[in-house]
Amino acid sequence: MTMPAPEPETTQRPLTILVGADTYPPHVNGAAQFGYRLARGMTARGHSVHIVAGRSEKGRSYTETRPEAVVHRLRSHSVPTHEYFRIVFPWEVKKEIALLFDHVQPDVVHIQSHYMIGEHVLYEAVRRGIRVVATNHFMPENLNPFLPFPQWFKDIIGRISWKDMGKVMGQADVVTTPTPLAAKAMHEHAFLREVIPLSNGIDVAAYEQRPGEEIRRNPYPTVLFAGRLAEEKHVDVLIEAIAKTPVELDVHLEIVGGGEVRPALETLVDRLGLRQRVRFLGLAPDEELRSAYLRADLFCMPGTAELQSLVTLEAMSASTPVVLADAMALPHLVREGENGYLFRPNDAADLAEKITAVLGQPADERRRMGAESHRMVQKHGIKATLDTFESLYRGVEPAPEAL
Repeated sequence: MTMPAPEPETTQRPLTILVGADTYPPHVNGAAQFGYRLARGMTARGHSVHIVAGRSEKGRSYTETRPEAVVHRLRSHSVPTHEYFRIVFPWEVKKEIALLFDHVQPDVVHIQSHYMIGEHVLYEAVRRGIRVVATNHFMPENLNPFLPFPQWFKDIIGRISWKDMGKVMGQADVVTTPTPLAAKAMHEHAFLREVIPLSNGIDVAAYEQRPGEEIRRNPYPTVLFAGRLAEEKHVDVLIEAIAKTPVELDVHLEIVGGGEVRPALETLVDRLGLRQRVRFLGLAPDEELRSAYLRADLFCMPGTAELQSLVTLEAMSASTPVVLADAMALPHLVREGENGYLFRPNDAADLAEKITAVLGQPADERRRMGAESHRMVQKHGIKATLDTFESLYRGVEPAPEAL
């Protein structure tokens, strides 16, 4: 498809952008964080950004003005199987979404999923003839830990979810997802013909060591995990792997994040006798998380449902070697033996072997591996992501080299 060349930047008017997000801060996950960074970046470029998202607590819908955007919070309802995620009921919010369109008058709509809010924001935009960009951050497998059903029934739900994704996102003008692997899965299972792989993007410089900054490293080799403590992250496998590393290495583990499986993980730590070597740091502010990346000797992501893993990219920005599960999009972030290793998913012994392979090397070699992580992550800079989305909002197809 041939699209017109963009107008010179000096003549392009600011856009009014409406983002439909089924998860948004204070939620802690990759999709919520991307929505926040997208809004902040587009507002900094002079656009008018509105977010429509669910409330994080009971109550009527309301609007709040935040530094990154005007956020319209819809009434929502708790989900018994998840500690913070809430859903909206279509019959309660369809009229509110229509009234919001009347008020905001968006030039473009950008939905972040095909679920409740994303779906009905898209339908309203299509009804009005407004351009729609759709980004998928989820795999149906992400829902499995929260569905109290046997696996055969979860598989049926997964197939229905893929079908719904195709039905909803197939109506968008442009569909994107963070990685080529996710784009391939959406083509094969949701039957979406054209999906653009486009990194969520991170502020690479934010996690680099600053000039003159002193990093206070731990006196023992430290593995870091950051993320939601959920079943699909398989942090239990990482804890078991720490127990299997050589005693003389004295490997410690720091865990940043909160979630529904933390009590079970703490029980596992006690059972394995690792209380002196495993620290649960809880939810950490940005600066504390940055410090954790910088003092870590190795970052590990054992999750098996990662569409991109922003925390892994952040750790790589901090020049940290990585050991990642050989699953979903994570293999794209590893060059074996150069910046880290992949391990067999759910295999604690293999993970222990790969952790030992990194931490058993001299400090100079670990620094070389960290430098390679930093070099690899440069293509995921947030500026390129924002440039591409801005072009897509205006109806300009990005050049292949920009993706």
